[in-house]
Amino acid sequence: MKIICIGRNYAEHIEELDGRRDIPSAPVFFCKPDTALLRNNDPFYVPAFSREVHYETELVVRIGRVARAIDERFASRCYDEVGLGIDFTARDLQRDCIVRGLPWEICKGFDYSAAVSPQFVPLAELGGDVQRLRFEMRLNGELRQRGDTAQMIFGVDRIVSYLSHFITLKIGDLIFTGTPVGVGPVRPGDRLQAWLEGRMMFDFDIK
Repeated sequence: MKIICIGRNYAEHIEELDGRRDIPSAPVFFCKPDTALLRNNDPFYVPAFSREVHYETELVVRIGRVARAIDERFASRCYDEVGLGIDFTARDLQRDCIVRGLPWEICKGFDYSAAVSPQFVPLAELGGDVQRLRFEMRLNGELRQRGDTAQMIFGVDRIVSYLSHFITLKIGDLIFTGTPVGVGPVRPGDRLQAWLEGRMMFDFDIK
C-alpha cells in the first residue's frame, strides 16, 4: 500500500505559502511510507524533532483497481470511495529542505504523519461527482479550513492518470489530493474534527 500526496493543488494555498500564485503545469507529488498512517481517530503526538507541525486537510481517494499508464478518460474506473485525511508537515524542517534543495521525506514522511478517516464513503452516496465535494476542518471547534474539490487545479482523474504513468497504482493505495488555504500549527491539547458533505469523518486529539 502506497500513500501518494499531491502538493500545490489549490491556488489560494500556493499563495498562502509563497506569497504568489505560481501555478504548476503538472501535478506535483511525493510519497509517504505506510508507517506514516494514523488510523481510527488515534491521537497524534507532536514529534520532538519539530517546533512547528502544521495540519493540511485533504480529500483522500482510495484506489480500487490496478492502474498503469491509464488514460484520463478511464481514470474514474480506478476509484469509487473517498475519505478525508491530514497531511501533517514539519514546516520548520520543510523550509530548511527547500532552502537546501533537499528531498522532503524528513518533513512529510515521518511516523503517523498521514491521518486518515476511519471510514471511506462510496462516491455514489455523495452524488457521484468527485469534483463537486465540499469539506471542512475545525480546530478546537473553530473553522480553519474549508475546501471544495471544484477548486482543485488538477482534478482527481487527471491526478490518477498522471500518477499511473510513473507509478503503478494498486488496490488500497491512498492519494491525498492537496490542501486548501488555511493551514496552520497544531499543539498538544488541540482537537481536530472534519466533515465531508456534512458527514463527520474524523475527530481526534493532539498530544
